Amino acid sequence: MRKSAVLLPVLSAALTAVVVISVLAPQAPAPSESQSTSVKVDGVVSAANIESVAYTQAVAAAQTRKPKVTVIGTGGTISGVATSRSSFQDYRSGQIAIADMVGQLQPEIGQVADVSTVQFGNKGSGGYTIAEFHALTLAVQKALKTSDGVVVTTGTDTMEEFAYWLDLTVRDQKPVVLTGAMRPWAAVTPDGPQVIGADGPANLYNAIVLAASQTTYCFGTVLMLGDEFHAARDVTKTSSYRMDTFQTREFGVLGWIDGPNIKVGRAPARVQKCDSKKSWLTPFDVEKVKPEALPRVEVVTSYQQAGGEAITAFADAGVKGIVTAGTGSGGLSSAQTAARTAAAAKGVVFVSTTRVGSGSVYGGSTTQPIIAGDDLLPQKARLLLLLSLAFAPTDVAKVRQWVTTLGNPEWDTAP
Repeated sequence: MRKSAVLLPVLSAALTAVVVISVLAPQAPAPSESQSTSVKVDGVVSAANIESVAYTQAVAAAQTRKPKVTVIGTGGTISGVATSRSSFQDYRSGQIAIADMVGQLQPEIGQVADVSTVQFGNKGSGGYTIAEFHALTLAVQKALKTSDGVVVTTGTDTMEEFAYWLDLTVRDQKPVVLTGAMRPWAAVTPDGPQVIGADGPANLYNAIVLAASQTTYCFGTVLMLGDEFHAARDVTKTSSYRMDTFQTREFGVLGWIDGPNIKVGRAPARVQKCDSKKSWLTPFDVEKVKPEALPRVEVVTSYQQAGGEAITAFADAGVKGIVTAGTGSGGLSSAQTAARTAAAAKGVVFVSTTRVGSGSVYGGSTTQPIIAGDDLLPQKARLLLLLSLAFAPTDVAKVRQWVTTLGNPEWDTAP
């Protein structure tokens, strides 16, 4: 099976074991049965059938001590304050400090992990710059030096881009989990009553449980909302208001959090490289690149009789890369095609994707810097192209290699 999905026969010839991961400190008093903090990893992928020493050791270690988890807050709806308890859309985001939100999960979350907090920012996800993404990676890596996992809270509008950026740049195999909410946390004031049906508290609690369990060790960054967790590369927001907005089309979720049980259905392809950290890591060590050195990369969408002026203008403005979100399997209008050819001749690098939300784009060009993005979503392809151009600004062959391999990982199914 290709890409980041794999079924049982590929991973292991037999699956009979159920692995129970305790994230409760040994010295802590035993909770009641209804408050159990044991985490059961069951299903197609578990510590029993991922053939990785590093993964198995990380999961086993979570049984012996209370893990340390750092929660980094960046704002978004999850930290929002509504005008009333029943106002699901009338609210101001970024109003509640992450320390206060975690504090409201006590004492329950204290049975799961020792939790510390970092207030990175407190605004809507769409308001962050690429330079701030750069700084966020450094903040996550700093936290992982002393913590067993990191949870990042963000707004949902561009959460998938936050997740994929961290997936490409964080140089640590420990769990990184993004979460947020579709409804604000509190009403009237930051310490006011909880909004009716607020999903933020449960999402934050489950994200900490997931990070503490080490279940996603070597999975890269995952996105967790509504009791489901998804691969950063594959997930996308599909609805402006629905609670189940995040979906992974074609491949499906990685797994589910059902109370004290974590059920894993599949794993990202990179988990196969878990025992070789050098192979597991991407080449994008942002500590070696200053934020001002990150190039501009833009996205252009195609549609009926689309003009080529946007591509020309971007090229004239000094943009180094452009992702085209084409029709069907990546098609562009005749005007856009002509503009792309002219811009490519000037050195602008293109990645071709589709606007339809799923499915692959093949081909590209061997004579021009036009690279097929396969099934990467346009907004994800932009981040990969941006990083690729930052680390190989004049090497189109290397950029093509990274888009083809890092951007479109496949399981090695060889015996």
